[in-house]
Amino acid sequence: MPSKPRVTRLAVDLPAQGGASSWLRGIRLSGFTMLSLGMLIVFVVVLAPSLRIFAEQQHERATLAAEVEAQKDLVEDLEQDVARWDDPSYVEAQARERLYYVKPGEFSYLVIDDGQTVSTTSEVPISATLQTTEVDWVSMMLSSVFTAGLTDAVPADLDAPVIEGGVG
Repeated sequence: MPSKPRVTRLAVDLPAQGGASSWLRGIRLSGFTMLSLGMLIVFVVVLAPSLRIFAEQQHERATLAAEVEAQKDLVEDLEQDVARWDDPSYVEAQARERLYYVKPGEFSYLVIDDGQTVSTTSEVPISATLQTTEVDWVSMMLSSVFTAGLTDAVPADLDAPVIEGGVG
């Protein structure tokens, strides 16, 4: 019988465990894993734009809801204002305040520039009698009209040269 060749076996040193790429060698990818991974990627690619549109619509919906609430508050304020105008005492108070209406027999005093103080250090003494100035307003007006009509002065806007002809 022929003898078998003798095989000698040598000890082989394996690389040290815990290296940076040792976990990658432990991953076994089967066909099902690859199919699941592909389906997950397709699902994310198809679903991502829809989710973005959904988020934008939710934001727009929240903004519109806030605007609706603001408009409802405005409508309530305006309805209260209309209800106030149905009250005759409110209408009377507004007429007195805004239009200076008074009832027959009442006197209304309107104070103009009540924030200014009158200076008492003027050189002209204050008199108790009413004084009028002697001005002939008709002659003053005629003088103004004749002065404006007979003057040789040219207004500033008429100094510009007039271009005759059309734009061509």
